[in-house]
Amino acid sequence: MGSLGAFLKHPDDLYPLLKLKYAVKHAEKQIPPQPHWAFCYSMLHKVSRSFGLVIQQLGPQLRDAVCIFYLVLRALDTVEDDTSISSEVKVPILMEFHRHIYNNSWHFSCGTKEYKILMDGFHHVSNAFLELGKGYQEAIEDITMRMGAGMAKFICKEVESIDDYDEYCHYVAGLVGLGLSKLFHASGAEDLATDALSNSMGLFLQKTNIIRDYLEDINEIPKSRMFWPRQIWSKYVDKLEDLKYEENSAKAVQCLNDMVTNALIHAEDCLKYMSDLRDPANFRFCAIPQIMAIGTLSLCFNNIQVFRGVVKMRRGLTAKIIDRTKTMSDVYGAFFDFSCLLKAKVDHDDPSAKITLSRLEAIQQTCKNSGTLTKSRKSYILENESRYNSVLIAIIFIILAFFYAYLSSNLSNNA
Repeated sequence: MGSLGAFLKHPDDLYPLLKLKYAVKHAEKQIPPQPHWAFCYSMLHKVSRSFGLVIQQLGPQLRDAVCIFYLVLRALDTVEDDTSISSEVKVPILMEFHRHIYNNSWHFSCGTKEYKILMDGFHHVSNAFLELGKGYQEAIEDITMRMGAGMAKFICKEVESIDDYDEYCHYVAGLVGLGLSKLFHASGAEDLATDALSNSMGLFLQKTNIIRDYLEDINEIPKSRMFWPRQIWSKYVDKLEDLKYEENSAKAVQCLNDMVTNALIHAEDCLKYMSDLRDPANFRFCAIPQIMAIGTLSLCFNNIQVFRGVVKMRRGLTAKIIDRTKTMSDVYGAFFDFSCLLKAKVDHDDPSAKITLSRLEAIQQTCKNSGTLTKSRKSYILENESRYNSVLIAIIFIILAFFYAYLSSNLSNNA
């Protein structure tokens, strides 16, 4: 019923969804025949279908390098995320992980579901890594080493200040941005982006995930995962877990809005990074997740459901973003639209309202200054959405009525 309701409310999602389904099926058929590469690409689609789809649109050599880079870091993240592993065991593995990728006999079983499969078959990832060009190997090893060390540091350290928060996000995501910039440069397709811009690309995505996943992280068994900085949440509650209790709903939403406002500071850097990309496939690979991030922030902002359940984009909207994102003008349009949606939800009595509005207006001004916000563009905000949807729904029901009448007539004739 949920899917039917979403379709009736957004019937224009159908075509992008069908295109996405076909594209995923097509990508799955492109899996290489060699066992180690077959494992890597099949795992890529298991751990992230949409990410796997955009990776497979990259050039052949870069595609393989990014696939392995992603799986190595997913494996590293699986070790960090498994709260059943003691610190005494976990920290040395994180610190040495950059060496393990060269050893196809190394094995450590942890995680659940598809992540356990990834860890159990990690020798396939190592075999594929060893076939990459030396430049790619060195970039992946360097980022893995730095990320593992950073993760190990925060196993024994809580996220207290906003500086701690930025540092943690740098280790687990900003370094991914730096690594991708190195891989793009090694492929010869792009100039080497600055560390500051590359870092912001990762931080914008990571902070969005940390905001969206509050409830899942705080309810983690056997031990909560707490990434929201004390410097922010302590303004609203005594303990981070207090945000999920109904009696603290008003304070929880204010804290949430403060967190979203903090994430928005990276948006302009992300727009600058993407505008500098030359290769269309590299551009789409970077742009789609960034648009989904600001779209997710627009859903989470001022939304108590973040503390009650799962808040995420409907599949049809995700399919639209993947289908529409081809040029920088599409990115400016999407960032402008989602910042407008976010701005409309700002409560002027919210403690963060002034800073939130300032950051949103800066994003909107950057998009306007691009000169690409034409009236003919497809907007994610449909002014006549209800009228448009009503017409489509009426047409669908008329078609169904004719189809029903046709079937009834045939059944009567055959009786």
